[in-house]
Amino acid sequence: MAEEKSLNFIEEIVEEDLKSGKYKEIMTRFPPEPNGYLHMGHAKSICLNFGLAEKYGGATNLRFDDTNPVKEDVEYVDSIKQDVQWLGFQWKNEYYASDYFDTLYGYAVKLIKKGLAYVDDSTAEQIAAGKGTPTTPGTDSPYRNRTIEENLQLFEEMKAGKYKDGEKVLRAKIDMAAINMHMRDPLMYRIKHAHHHRTGDAWCIYPMYDFAHGQSDSIEEITHSVCTLEFIPHRELYNWFIEKLDIFPSHQYEFARLNMTYTMMSKRKLLQLVNEKVVDGWDDPRMPTISAMRRRGFTPESIREFCSRIGIAKRDNLIDLGLLEFCVREHLNRIAERRMVVFDPIKVVLTNLPEDYSEILDGENNPEAEVETFRKIPFSREIYIEREDFMENAPSKYFRMTPGKMVRLKSAYIVQCDSVDKDEDGNILQVNCSIIPDSKSGGENAGIKVKGTIHWVNVKDAVKAEIRLYDRLFTEANLDEAEGDFHDYINPESLIVKEAYIEPALKEAASKDHYQFIRTGYFILDSKDSTPEKLVFNRTVTLKDSWAKELKKM
Repeated sequence: MAEEKSLNFIEEIVEEDLKSGKYKEIMTRFPPEPNGYLHMGHAKSICLNFGLAEKYGGATNLRFDDTNPVKEDVEYVDSIKQDVQWLGFQWKNEYYASDYFDTLYGYAVKLIKKGLAYVDDSTAEQIAAGKGTPTTPGTDSPYRNRTIEENLQLFEEMKAGKYKDGEKVLRAKIDMAAINMHMRDPLMYRIKHAHHHRTGDAWCIYPMYDFAHGQSDSIEEITHSVCTLEFIPHRELYNWFIEKLDIFPSHQYEFARLNMTYTMMSKRKLLQLVNEKVVDGWDDPRMPTISAMRRRGFTPESIREFCSRIGIAKRDNLIDLGLLEFCVREHLNRIAERRMVVFDPIKVVLTNLPEDYSEILDGENNPEAEVETFRKIPFSREIYIEREDFMENAPSKYFRMTPGKMVRLKSAYIVQCDSVDKDEDGNILQVNCSIIPDSKSGGENAGIKVKGTIHWVNVKDAVKAEIRLYDRLFTEANLDEAEGDFHDYINPESLIVKEAYIEPALKEAASKDHYQFIRTGYFILDSKDSTPEKLVFNRTVTLKDSWAKELKKM
């Protein structure tokens, strides 16, 4: 009997809340700001929020935190929805913080009327200076004691567009000596004369995140509002607004965000890479965005498995990127069809076949699949093999092609290497081999023992393709602790472009199909740059090469 997986601390809270009758049904939300593309850190949050709802029979809302019109765009909204669905999740309701602008404005008026909010004319610099430090209290704004009537009028005038950007703000009236700096009269509204992607020019004042977030949770009756550890200091303010407004008591819980080796999750720095053209856009396969992972060939199943394996913790830690690569290898090994691709070709002539010989062989698509399927592979007198699969003077443990020894051609025959033709400079022109008759599977000589099997491509039917070998974007494992600028650690070999000969079955590849290029790695057709005239394949992840380890021992 399989061992039952232990609960994480948030699941323990949920189970206790349901058991006690605190909630009949849990409600979670995923609340991205539509100002960029989602990355792997968001994937962890998506899996947690949607996963909790699925496990406990609840539901999840997708809510866009669109309170900053300067940075937000419909392009990001569309990409976020695509990413969530691609990961395998579906939200119950699609909401926007802008749906609640009227309600939030009413909440702000309510706080003003209770003497808990005021309009401040101070500049941003004056407000920051007045906040004090963690060890010294702040000082009251000279506008803190305005009357309720004056504040109501000024706030209405802010809404009506009477004032310029930055001329006034609305602040909560809490405690300028609070130990928690977030409680020192935080901003609730600022003036921004900017066109909003949904509300147009209807508003010129916009709520701050801390005011919009908890109230939006409450409006939707979110039971468990899950966010990352950096929001712990915000929780006191989250609770204060809900308490003073006397609205549905949503509760915030914090978990450790995803930090991964050789990876950067800062949206600001990722934007730098895009703008500086270090990478080719947000979906460049070297980026940690979900759209980039999809383009590179990562599967939603492998990402969900990765998120499950790393678990939910209360303390930040650094996760090895190798674990994500392991998860994708495990999944692709089960689903990826095998294909033969030659990167550095040497021509092999099968001298005991007629010059016009032609045959169609059956190649197994995936030995791991539950249902066995095959593809057609053309075979004739001349084939290409990898240059590294031939060695003229080979050591005893070399089991590929070498003069005087036999090797099996994948899905084809056993051949014996007889001789090598070279030019006057000693460069290999071709390798001459002879086929062992009836050595295909099922043939009389199929049982001849050979220790090596190599892949190949038929010369006459080989198709040229561009192969993009992607690797880690950075050379430093822990960028947060690295000295200097992050640009100093960009891996110059994070992308190597090669030309290769592919077997003709790959001409039918689609961008949703995953392939294992035999003995090379896992690949996918590039969804953006590939055309019928020029096929482009991206490497998702490498394979482990046992022979490479043997070479290091020699």
